[in-house]
Amino acid sequence: MKKILIGALAGLALLWQARADELNWMTDLPKAQAIAKQEHKLVIMDFTGSDWCPWCIKLRNEVFSQPEFIKYASKNLVPVEVDFPHKKEQSAEQKKANAALQKKYKIEGLPTVVVLNSAGEKLDELSYEPGGPKAFIDKLEVLKKK
Repeated sequence: MKKILIGALAGLALLWQARADELNWMTDLPKAQAIAKQEHKLVIMDFTGSDWCPWCIKLRNEVFSQPEFIKYASKNLVPVEVDFPHKKEQSAEQKKANAALQKKYKIEGLPTVVVLNSAGEKLDELSYEPGGPKAFIDKLEVLKKK
C-alpha cells in the first residue's frame, strides 16, 4: 500500500511539473481581459498559424515554450492564442472570433503579437526576432511601463 501511495504522489508531482512547464493560452479575449484587469497584467495576443507558419512555430519554440518566458508570463501576462491553422480543428465560433480580432487589429502578417494593457488598450505589436525569451521579455518590460 505504501508503494502505491508513493507511486501516486510521484505521478502527481510529474503532472504538476509538466503543467508548470507550459503556458495556459486562452482563446477568449474578453475573459483574458477580465483576468488581466483583475490581476493587473498585460494581455498578449499571439496571431499565429500554429501548424503551418514557420516563423510562428519558431516564435513558439524559441520564446513561448522556454522556461524563462513561461516563468515571466505566469507572473505578468495573460496569453491569448488567435490561431489560423490549416490542419488543426477549430469550431466555427472560434474561427469567426479569430477573424473578427484579425480585422479589428488590422493583422496583415503572421506571427503578430498584439500587446494590450490591463485596461484593454493596445500598447504595441511585436513579432519574431532572434534573441530568445530575454529579448522578448525586455520589449514587454518597456511596454509594461507605458
